[in-house]
Amino acid sequence: MSLAHGRPYLAIPGPSTMPDRVLRAMHRAAPNIYEGEIVDLTATVLADLRRVALSSSHVAIYISNGHGAWEAAIANMFSKGDKALVLATGRFGISWAEHARGMGVEVEMIDFGRRTPADPARLEAALRADTERRIKAVLVTHVDTASSVRNDIAAMRAAIDAVGHPALLAVDCIASLACDEFRFDDWGVDVMIAASQKGLMVPPGLGFVWVSDKAVAASKGSDLATPYWNWHPRLFAEAYYQHFAGTAPTHHLYGLAESLKMLLDEEGLPQVWARHAALARAVWAAFDAWGQGGEFRLNILDPAARSNAVTAARIGNGGADQLRGWCEREAGVTLGIGLGMTEPGAPDAGDYLRVAHMGHVNAHMTLGALAVMEAGLQALSIPHGRGGIAAAAAVLAATTK
Repeated sequence: MSLAHGRPYLAIPGPSTMPDRVLRAMHRAAPNIYEGEIVDLTATVLADLRRVALSSSHVAIYISNGHGAWEAAIANMFSKGDKALVLATGRFGISWAEHARGMGVEVEMIDFGRRTPADPARLEAALRADTERRIKAVLVTHVDTASSVRNDIAAMRAAIDAVGHPALLAVDCIASLACDEFRFDDWGVDVMIAASQKGLMVPPGLGFVWVSDKAVAASKGSDLATPYWNWHPRLFAEAYYQHFAGTAPTHHLYGLAESLKMLLDEEGLPQVWARHAALARAVWAAFDAWGQGGEFRLNILDPAARSNAVTAARIGNGGADQLRGWCEREAGVTLGIGLGMTEPGAPDAGDYLRVAHMGHVNAHMTLGALAVMEAGLQALSIPHGRGGIAAAAAVLAATTK
């Protein structure tokens, strides 16, 4: 008998759970797109996007997913034949490199694997070796959504500065924004990208690019930007339509305005970060307990290098795929696939999964997902240690004292 009938829970790393009030804000008639309310709302949204990134920079909004934001950043930072240095810590770092290469950018990639963060010493060494200063930008994910590695962005900036290299620092924050602490100005970031469907709690469809003055100046000679991807009209719009190269994404803007109000003005960014950190620790505690009696392993050994938005883990002997199937089929909880952790068809292809704890998520949602997972482990007779839920509950109880 399936117990999945009822409201399903999507515990994948995006699209994340959307607040009812965000959906209600979007459920309205289309506005006048030439003047009035939507123009004022967009100005507020742009200001709040700076606030959520702790940035005084310029912001461009694209009607796209995160891959579109990648393309926007690449198209404006580079000309054909320019060189990028990519620090890869999982599938999405590699994909960003492939995207740049496909657009005609020469790519040097340092692959740190799927279980460790980028090493600033290796970045510094690579930049020192670039005596002709051909590297125009360093590209790195803050959190790689596939591996759940979180990189130290301030350390990357320090490495660039130690060499005195003029390269821009470009950071993918698609998985981390409004989940993990991020400080655009304080950490010396030049270009940052994000998307609407994760920590910002809005349906997929909006990509964002934050751009420093240094990056604006460096982009003026770039030849890859087509009229749609060119960020200059969007950043310095003289008419409202230029913000979007045409018709505004009106209903996404209404939803985004509501979600940013929830994050910034009601909960507050420090509390948002703290909530995500507590929920992440609860997930890790459950996995640590389960791992005392079976083939369980959190992907990232060092807690300081783990994302607070998503946790990647391994359950051996195909246990991850078995558990994912049971949780969705029998209990209505969808867990994330183990994206990019092994080659398709490899013997361990069914050993990886991801648990998201990003966006509009609270204690009962995370504890509920973990309890369903523990029930699945029992139902499937997957060997595991006892006490996972008690360990997770203890973490959250201690957080509230």
